[in-house]
Amino acid sequence: MKVSRFSGLAGMLAALCLLFMGCDRNAPAAPQPPGTKAFPARGVIREFPTDGGGVVIRHEEIPGYMPKMTMTLTVRDTNELRGLKEGDEVTFHLHATEDDHWIDGLKRIGHADLPAPSVTVGGAVKELRPGELLPDFALLAEDGTNVLLSSFRGRAVAFTFIFTRCPLPDFCPRMSKHFARARTLLLGRTNGPANWQLLSLSFDPEFDSPAVLRRYAKTHRQGNDDRWLFGVLATNVITSLAPQLDLKLVREGGSISHNLRTVVLDPQGRIHRQFDGNDWTPEQLADAVTEAAAKP
Repeated sequence: MKVSRFSGLAGMLAALCLLFMGCDRNAPAAPQPPGTKAFPARGVIREFPTDGGGVVIRHEEIPGYMPKMTMTLTVRDTNELRGLKEGDEVTFHLHATEDDHWIDGLKRIGHADLPAPSVTVGGAVKELRPGELLPDFALLAEDGTNVLLSSFRGRAVAFTFIFTRCPLPDFCPRMSKHFARARTLLLGRTNGPANWQLLSLSFDPEFDSPAVLRRYAKTHRQGNDDRWLFGVLATNVITSLAPQLDLKLVREGGSISHNLRTVVLDPQGRIHRQFDGNDWTPEQLADAVTEAAAKP
C-alpha cells in the first residue's frame, strides 16, 4: 500500500514530538522523594502572595492529613498558576515529605465569591524593632497555670508561634523541630549560658487546650522538658501582640491562615532578634539565644 508524503511527514512529526517534547500521555510521572505522601484536595484560591512561588488556598478537609484550613501552599511549577485568579475553585494534589510540601495538578473547576474573613489580626500597630521592650503578656501553660512573660526576666527567651492542627512539615512542625535541635545545641555547648528559655505559643485557643499541648509537646521534647515550655495565648492577647511582631492571622470558618515569626528576647525583655519565615536554622537560633543571654 502506498503511503502519501503527508502521512509520512505526520508520522515523523509525531515521532519527534514523543522524542523531544515528552508528548506521551502515558509516560511515568517524575519520581517522588522516598516517604512522600500524596493527597487529592480541593479548595478556593484566596490570594497570590507577592513573593511568588505559592498560593493561598482555603481548602476542604483532607482526610487522613488535616482539617479544612487556609494555608499558603508551595507551587513548584508556577506555570500552573497562569490563568487562575482569586475566587477560583480548584482541585489539586498535595505532596508532603518529612521536611517539605508542594502542590501540583491545579485545575479550575468553578468560581466563588470570596467572603470577608471573620477575624484578621496584624498590621494595625507599629512593629517593634530590636532593642525595644516587648510588653508583658500572659499565656496558659501546658500544665494549666497562667504564666507571665515577665516571669522569665533574667533569662534570654526565644518564642515561636504554632498551632497543633497544622501538619505541613515546613510550617509549625518545622518550628518545633528547629526548637528541639536548637535546645540540644544550647545544652551541649561547653561554657554556654544557662539563663535561657524556649516558648512554643499556640494561637489556637479554641482547640489547643493544656491537655492537647501536653500531648503535642511530648512528641517533640522526647521526654525532656528542660527549658522548653508550651502554652496557648488567649484571643485578646493575640490581638494585642501580633501587630507588634508583624504576625498575621486570618480566621475563617474554623480555619487559620498565618505567617511565621520567631523572636529572641534579652534578659530584660527587649527584642534581640526576630526571624521571619522558615528559612532560619537551629544553629542561628542557638547563636542568637547565646548572644542575648550575655546582655545585661
